[in-house]
Amino acid sequence: MKPVPRHEIVEVQRRVSTGRAHETLQEGLKHGFLVLMLTFAFFPFVFMIYTSLKTEDAIVHNFWSPPIAAEEWNAAENYSKAWQVVAPYVKNSLIVTTANVVGMMIVATLAAYAFARFRFPGRQFFFFMIIALLMVPGVLTLIASFMWVKGLFWSDSLNLIDSYWVLILPGIAGAQVGAIFLCRGFFAGLPTELFEAARIDGASDLQIIWNIVLPLSKPILGTVAVMNILGNWNSFLWPLLTVGDKSMYTIAIGLRYFTGQFSNSYGPMFAGYTLASIPLIVLFLLTMRHFIAGLTSGAIKA
Repeated sequence: MKPVPRHEIVEVQRRVSTGRAHETLQEGLKHGFLVLMLTFAFFPFVFMIYTSLKTEDAIVHNFWSPPIAAEEWNAAENYSKAWQVVAPYVKNSLIVTTANVVGMMIVATLAAYAFARFRFPGRQFFFFMIIALLMVPGVLTLIASFMWVKGLFWSDSLNLIDSYWVLILPGIAGAQVGAIFLCRGFFAGLPTELFEAARIDGASDLQIIWNIVLPLSKPILGTVAVMNILGNWNSFLWPLLTVGDKSMYTIAIGLRYFTGQFSNSYGPMFAGYTLASIPLIVLFLLTMRHFIAGLTSGAIKA
């Protein structure tokens, strides 16, 4: 066997070393780009938090820097002032969002199960009609929806303005389209043998939904619930149009007036923004696993 010349071995080693250096450089550039993007994404939130901890004097003289010296901290007073104003708005948003999500999940689960597991005339037609509603912007139905809840189509006895119902009932109805679309695809992909075995054992449809469908559909249901919670918590235009009583303001509307009240006090203003964000942060931390699993399985399958 002819020995390999030394200069060829050196050339191979040089190429391998160069290739590894290029790979290391590429990985470093990728990670650096990701760190830069994360910095741009999270810096406003971090800035909001540490600004809410500072005194007004520290904000004016050291606007971009976090509080370092003891005299620059004023967290207790800022959050106390903010909570006194924001607390009613947070309570209203919690009530409206919880009722919306529970009602939406019940109706969407039953409807999606019917479309996925029942065979009836017009099933595909009605499902496609529901999907077609995804192409209708909500702003096009805004005036008609307002006239409906105001009672102008029927009688003034239906007037729901300045009540929780004006935020709950339209919210449940409006969230059905996307929820049915996602859940129906996921339910249809569940093994048929499970449903057949349950029916042989004498289980009703409600028992099948409760004992089989819901436990197996936690990822997609979690995804739908989180998306609905975000939509309800951040909803602005519909509450602004239908709620005039200040005691009924949700967090999105309340922060508008809260900002005007503390327009010259940045510490309490940023503290209020932070308090309004905490429920969503806690929600995502608790449901992150189900949310990501739903996006990578059920939502794509649908």
